[in-house]
Amino acid sequence: MKARGQALYPFVPSGPDFDAALAFFADLGFETAWRHEGLAGLRFGEAFFMLQAIDVPEWQSNQMLTLEVSDLDLYWREIDALDLPAKHRGVRTKPPTDFPWGREVHIIDPAGVCWHVRQGASDG
Repeated sequence: MKARGQALYPFVPSGPDFDAALAFFADLGFETAWRHEGLAGLRFGEAFFMLQAIDVPEWQSNQMLTLEVSDLDLYWREIDALDLPAKHRGVRTKPPTDFPWGREVHIIDPAGVCWHVRQGASDG
């Protein structure tokens, strides 16, 4: 292939309450870039995905995504201070944990999607 991929923008299910999912992702640092007919483009730095107003529990409980952040410990402190599980129904968080593949924070979003948050590679 001579053409090169430049970005991948997954569609992520919102679960039963699209507006509640938007509020949750705003707490995670995502800004709504646009919104149209049950779809919203969400951006956090260079990370981007499309939140889709759909509720398919079997899909949601089996979907996992990885988000890289510039500073995992700082990000954890910021989101932990928000007490997301108390604020958003169905949300669970797990603090930074070392795994054989690297250090991650785990977040289950309101739809049941599992987010693996890890520190991005250094620019140096």
